[in-house]
Amino acid sequence: MKIFSMFPNVFSLKMDLLESIWQTAVMVGISGFFGILAGMILGAVLVVTDKGGLYENYIVNNVLGKTINTIRSIPFIILIALLVPFTRFFVGTSIGVKGAVVPMILGIVPFIARMVEQTILEVDKGVVEAARAMGISRSYIIVHVLLKESLPGLLRTIVTSVISLIGLSAMAGTVGGGGVGSFAIRYGYSRYMNDITVVTVLILLLIVNLIQGIGNKAAQKMTH
Repeated sequence: MKIFSMFPNVFSLKMDLLESIWQTAVMVGISGFFGILAGMILGAVLVVTDKGGLYENYIVNNVLGKTINTIRSIPFIILIALLVPFTRFFVGTSIGVKGAVVPMILGIVPFIARMVEQTILEVDKGVVEAARAMGISRSYIIVHVLLKESLPGLLRTIVTSVISLIGLSAMAGTVGGGGVGSFAIRYGYSRYMNDITVVTVLILLLIVNLIQGIGNKAAQKMTH
């Protein structure tokens, strides 16, 4: 068949390709779960400890904000190298899927935290003030007012974060992190197998568009 002649290396290495897709899914899944959870918590902390917030605390807000900005300013490829000793200590290796998860989590958390912060800040302050005037507890306001009212935006943040993680996983593959990125570098780039490069790009585009489409529809249903 003509398609076999167009992508000979893809078919000969189809099992390796499938394994790399699975590795990417595992990396994105694990780092996404912990990264999004931590990022949302930190983003909420930034909001409630800010000036005029429910738990106003200048020291906590200032230290946390500067820490997040510092990590965000470090290019991910450098962050991977910087975290090698910590990654080895924490998971026993700095390569492969396990070695990529740790820097991916630390790389995405600051990004999510800032996006969550901006999303929550868009909630009408009048709603919060009304809730406080009614004597509702601060913890209840955080969960049932701030987070609930910002659900559509938070969902879009999650979608954007997952897509960013796919990009980070591909970047991690360039330094032995495994996944589609590693597969593309090992075969498509290093061995000049252009059909491998084309197919991996198409796969990533398909995954990203699928996630974006599902996320947009879900966010639209939650918008009120």
